[in-house]
Amino acid sequence: MSKLLLHCCCGPCAMYPVYDLIQNFYSENDMSLFWYNPNIHPEFEWNRRQENLKKVAEHYGLELLILEGFMQSYWESKEYLKPSGNYDSRCDLCYDIRIDNTCRYAAEHGFDIVSTTLLVSPYQQHDKIKDLFEIKAQEYGLKFDYHDWREHFREGQKMARDIDLYRQKYCGCIFSLDESEFKEKIIKSFS
Repeated sequence: MSKLLLHCCCGPCAMYPVYDLIQNFYSENDMSLFWYNPNIHPEFEWNRRQENLKKVAEHYGLELLILEGFMQSYWESKEYLKPSGNYDSRCDLCYDIRIDNTCRYAAEHGFDIVSTTLLVSPYQQHDKIKDLFEIKAQEYGLKFDYHDWREHFREGQKMARDIDLYRQKYCGCIFSLDESEFKEKIIKSFS
């Protein structure tokens, strides 16, 4: 029997994709949610988003698997700028780290299908995510289950509000926080 490992970037972005996958493609026993997001900073934000994903897992009655990782000092040191790969941007590296680790974890833990909730966001680089997941899934002997959920983004956000999830105001990395018009409010909300 096939089993899906669904990488989740956060609780609100998971709401619609999980609903769709359970309604139309998988049973609760055939899929698990996966948290691996070392790109999210600062640590209070990383913890808050992980806690909200736990609420989603409970809401849908799904297993949540967590691969620890918190890399704020790595990003702040700008280590990612060193010539160690073919990355056009920090976003490319961020996608690669999460997608590679998702596929590796899936292959090592008996999953044969992978996907991601990143595909619901109109703010993400959809085609890059899709292409990279297809490449990495093949490398690890997995199938990538592609869905374009972007037209349901607002519906998913409403579903998140309905169960009182925290809805963040930036993508997650320390750089996007610095660029966010909500930076002071975000920091103050956790003080």
